Amino acid sequence: MKAGDIWPSCSICSTAKWGWSLKPRMSADLVIDALSMAWFRRKPAPGLLHHSDRGSQCASHVFQEKLAEYAMLCSMSRKGNCWDNAPTESWFNSFKNERIFGERFANREAMKATAFEYIEVFYNRSRLHSTLGYTSPVQFLKDWNATQQEENQVA
Repeated sequence: MKAGDIWPSCSICSTAKWGWSLKPRMSADLVIDALSMAWFRRKPAPGLLHHSDRGSQCASHVFQEKLAEYAMLCSMSRKGNCWDNAPTESWFNSFKNERIFGERFANREAMKATAFEYIEVFYNRSRLHSTLGYTSPVQFLKDWNATQQEENQVA
């Protein structure tokens, strides 16, 4: 098992990973599963901008059809522009260094359990992020939503 077998779908607003998938190969199914998990968990309004690299999985017809089904707009990095995908690359670096470096997993289920614990328990709910004012992604989103509600009540 290696970190490349997992695919996160993240929120740039809060850095939270709302959808992720683990498969034996980098396929369109892998990114569709991650996207579907994120969509079902968050149910974003139509018009959400989905950004990805230009990988064949995200460029595939079946993935593009899923974006259209969810009324998401596709955004892809320009060829050779690695900076667009920096948040995802940074997440992979954190995942590899904080959780799986040096680990040997007996099977896919052990890797999946480790990924679940890291993403759902630690990364989204406990890990402090300097870009979020040293709060967790879930706490940042709660605070942001509360601020939005207060501002709407004032207006």
